[in-house]
Amino acid sequence: MIDYAVTDPATGLVVKRYETATDEQIATAVASVGQAYRQWRLVPIAERAAMLRKVADRYASDRERLAEIIIREMGKTTAEALGEVDLCVSIYAFYADNAEAFAADKPIDVASGSAYVRSEPIGALLGIMPWNYPYYQVARFAAPNLALGNTMLLKHAPSCPESAEAIAEIFADAGFPEGVYVNIFATNEQVETIIESPVIQGVSLTGSERAGRAVGAIAGREMKKLVLELGGSDPFIVLDDADLDAAIAGAVAGRMGNAGQACNNSKRIIVLDAIYDRFVEGFVAQVQALKVGEPREGGVAFGPLSSEAAAAQVVGQVEDAVANGATLLTGGGRIDRPGAYVEPTVIADVQPGTRAYTEEIFGPVAAVYRVADQDAAIRLANDSPYGLGSVIFTSDDARAQAVAEQLEVGMVAINAPSQTQADLPFGGVKSSGMGRELGEYGMAEFVNRKLIRRA
Repeated sequence: MIDYAVTDPATGLVVKRYETATDEQIATAVASVGQAYRQWRLVPIAERAAMLRKVADRYASDRERLAEIIIREMGKTTAEALGEVDLCVSIYAFYADNAEAFAADKPIDVASGSAYVRSEPIGALLGIMPWNYPYYQVARFAAPNLALGNTMLLKHAPSCPESAEAIAEIFADAGFPEGVYVNIFATNEQVETIIESPVIQGVSLTGSERAGRAVGAIAGREMKKLVLELGGSDPFIVLDDADLDAAIAGAVAGRMGNAGQACNNSKRIIVLDAIYDRFVEGFVAQVQALKVGEPREGGVAFGPLSSEAAAAQVVGQVEDAVANGATLLTGGGRIDRPGAYVEPTVIADVQPGTRAYTEEIFGPVAAVYRVADQDAAIRLANDSPYGLGSVIFTSDDARAQAVAEQLEVGMVAINAPSQTQADLPFGGVKSSGMGRELGEYGMAEFVNRKLIRRA
């Protein structure tokens, strides 16, 4: 049985518990989104977009209260929690502004007659969301698909029930009809039943590779459209002509943001030999200077990890790496205080075949690698089961382009840490998943591109 509860990771105390849905409640929820779809798909897209605008306005007007919820649920700093709420405002506003154009009929040049492709919804969807960005992960799934005319069930992470309820309340307050967006506190067994239902036409999951494989197996068996945004072990490549100060600052921000608990954090820092020693010296110094503490405290870089289990996992990966030949440059352990706090950590000389080399480290741990040249940097960057994002620092645009074209990833950022914007597509390849979210591409996944031709 999944335990839906808010457990403050800064104290380890359970704030509130929530009841898991019964099978009867799940059956009712599934039926409700199926019934609502019949009418929701007929609502003009301009009206659906106007409701999204109200959602954006509600996030903006209630940002402090919403931020406090996710501070309590997963330990974000106040600044990062407010930043996540603001990102949601931009996402809902983006689709409110652009949904009509994205879904417009697309004429096709044909040899005879006329033809066009019409973008239509496909039905009720299931979203399975993680804990690390409780509002943002939902926004990038919900905004484009509700605008398009799909309805949805939303199963949030068991540690995020309070934010899950807050999101559902916002949609209701914005005028979304009953059954268009339904929050459920479901078990894993119930999720399988939901995917198997003929009502559900698609599934979007953001989470671990393990969860993606499990859900993907069920969705594939049931012939359901699937979008997966899974883990990442993003390379951060520093070439020998890079602005070193900018690269160091970018690596710190890119790795330690959200306490290192982001799929597109720069987890592997790959530096050319000619500048490696200078880079590492500056990088370690800046990591050591990071202030870790209570998430509401001013000037804190990050607070606790999301849970005791998360902290134990990260420390265990570091200890395994060091036991198998890696060099601990700073950090590596728990911080001696109540809560799931982990020291900001840098390791070097991580050996192939160890957990830290192949697994995603979901916490404030950077692994730095020394490579001989640009070709070696590309080979190491691609030597990963993941392929989500990447970063390249260089002063030569031609070199940046050449490296970018050879990286086996879904996203490349040049001379800046990876960033998320409402108008930029997000997604990866290999074990990082399939499909894209955000931007125009985010509205092109759960869609029926219907061909209409006239003779």
